[in-house]
Amino acid sequence: MIDLALDIMSWILLTVGGACVLIGGIGGLRLPNFYTRIHAASLTDTMATLLIFVGIILQSGFTLASLKLFAIMLFLLLTGPTATYALANAALLSGLKPGPGRSGLKPDAGTAKDKTKENAPE
Repeated sequence: MIDLALDIMSWILLTVGGACVLIGGIGGLRLPNFYTRIHAASLTDTMATLLIFVGIILQSGFTLASLKLFAIMLFLLLTGPTATYALANAALLSGLKPGPGRSGLKPDAGTAKDKTKENAPE
């Protein structure tokens, strides 16, 4: 009976973790600029790691393998947000400003569409 409950709980955690990865991947494609994309990736990385690793630990039982999985999970939970912070800080220092829009560029930077309108005959 307890094995069935552990299997059900682990599969629920694995399924929710997989859904979290899928939603984060869609968010990475759909979100408008760099900072919102890395925010989605960071949240997905942290939450999906937690859910999937706990599901795998429940599947493997409480053995030496589950202790190793826990150590890997802890390492990923500590380094993932740190790497995201370092990436965002490097982008900010390189001049990519957070703000509305598709790329974080200033609105007056101009696009190819704007330049074709300027050169069009009237």
